[in-house]
Amino acid sequence: MSHSPHPIPKNQAPQPPRGPLDWRSLVQWLQADGVISTQESTRIVNRCAQAESAQHPLVRLAAVTVRRASDDKPMDIDQLTQWLASRTGLAYLRIDPLKVDVSKVADTMSPAYAERHRILPVQVTAHEVVVATAEPFLTDWVAEVERQSRRSVRRVVANPQDIHRFTVEFFALAKSVRAAAKAGNNAGSSFEQLVELGKSNRQLDANDQSVVQVVDWLWQYAFDQRASDIHLEPRREQGVIRFRIDGVLHPVYQMPMGVLAAMTARIKLLGRMDVMEKRRPQDGRIKTRNPSGDEIEMRISTLPTAFGEKMVMRIFDPETTVKDLDALGFSAHDAQRWEALVKRPNGIILVTGPTGSGKTTTLYSTLKRVATEAVNVSTVEDPIEMIEPAFNQTQVQTQLDFGFPEGLRALMRQDPDIIMVGEIRDQATAEMAVQAALTGHLVFSTLHTNDAPSAVTRMLELGVPSYLINATLLGVLAQRLVRTLCPHCKVADEAATRDALAEVVKPWQLSGAYKPFKAVGCVDCRMTGFMGRMGLYELLVVSDAFKNLITKEPSADALKRQAMTDGMRPLRLAGALRVAEGLTVLEEILSSTPPLQ
Repeated sequence: MSHSPHPIPKNQAPQPPRGPLDWRSLVQWLQADGVISTQESTRIVNRCAQAESAQHPLVRLAAVTVRRASDDKPMDIDQLTQWLASRTGLAYLRIDPLKVDVSKVADTMSPAYAERHRILPVQVTAHEVVVATAEPFLTDWVAEVERQSRRSVRRVVANPQDIHRFTVEFFALAKSVRAAAKAGNNAGSSFEQLVELGKSNRQLDANDQSVVQVVDWLWQYAFDQRASDIHLEPRREQGVIRFRIDGVLHPVYQMPMGVLAAMTARIKLLGRMDVMEKRRPQDGRIKTRNPSGDEIEMRISTLPTAFGEKMVMRIFDPETTVKDLDALGFSAHDAQRWEALVKRPNGIILVTGPTGSGKTTTLYSTLKRVATEAVNVSTVEDPIEMIEPAFNQTQVQTQLDFGFPEGLRALMRQDPDIIMVGEIRDQATAEMAVQAALTGHLVFSTLHTNDAPSAVTRMLELGVPSYLINATLLGVLAQRLVRTLCPHCKVADEAATRDALAEVVKPWQLSGAYKPFKAVGCVDCRMTGFMGRMGLYELLVVSDAFKNLITKEPSADALKRQAMTDGMRPLRLAGALRVAEGLTVLEEILSSTPPLQ
């Protein structure tokens, strides 16, 4: 056989048969390799022999729970696949759909051929086709694929469930994109006309359905990949789709401009936006469901660019948007102080930070905690980020002269207890927020400042008198988001020293645990070394001593020093403590937090 596995010693299992895998042989090899015990081998054989099954042998073994002899822990199907790959001398591949060029995959072979041989092309270069298989001893297709593609074939072993799933998804997507492109190339056929057909309730034809399928795939794919934003970007030659995952943009797919325009129009229609209007920005909202069946909201924004209409969809997953303080990343020190702050009966609490720093998540999570049956929580937002049944939410509509000041003024007549203003942008909004706090309401809002003490000077710049800030401001929370190390592959950083970390946060003293880790990269984190993000917080609680420093022209340094005396930990120190705990790396902290002065 041309692609033979590593030779197996005579005292181990016999040479594997030429042909499909058999679960009995896999059990023998697992025992021969010392992966499972003799007793475990007997148990698995008895379980599997009870009923015949058409499942792939690896899927079947995973279903009966294979326990390792070394630690008695169960092996999932990926671990079993990795073992098989090493057993047969082939590389193991965890299929990452973000790194597969779907159009090239579809050009290599037909979906029927891929299904029949249970293989899937995952990478196509000028000289090579990388093909994933879960049957390492079936090679009768190799010569034919090499002849048809005029490239050499390199086989890799992948999870049989992934091969089946992505074979269906990749070929269906490629077919839909081709159909949509073909529809766009037909004379007299434009997506605007197709949308008009939909508006008149006439049945859409197959070409329209292909666009619907591409959009559906895009959303489900984004949910599956933990994306926070979807970007549809028109370029000169082609359209580009990118996902933001853990704060970093990843290219996902390239497609003809006609298809991208059709997708944009389809999404605008679903978001109740004006499909024909392409010269001015628009906002919309769509509610759908993720693969688990949970409701997901998406906020849509369009913008005219040189090559067409750019669209960004921000995904609001309720599970990630509303969290408890520990899940948000609050330290015990700051969590206690924040809890005490939000229980105050009246005053203003500000959350500051740049766009995308998690301010909305913090506010929603906090409001959700205080929104009991006994209080009326009302918000004025632009736009409403996520619909929350526990709140009374109002959308700013500037075209109707209904901005933040007007919304706040109207809210004051609605008997509110707690008010959230999406953002304090101007003097009128700031003054209304102060008035609301003075009349016995607890007001939450956001500002764009570098750190917590700067919120005081920003309010003064907006025209709020210092004596009113003194009378109403309760506290300021500045925050940033940093990527967290992947728990599956991070390793201890032997080169890191406490002194190097302490140097970054001088004059603060680092105390407590010091267990730094570094990013490595694995299939679970797409070789980035990071998975998920966490918040860093700088909480300023206004004390009497701090109030004495709020004058018409306060000293920023004096405000910062007093805040630290009162217990505020700077953002960079908060980050350094997370590095010492092994949750992130110093580079993340330095790139996202202002330096200590």
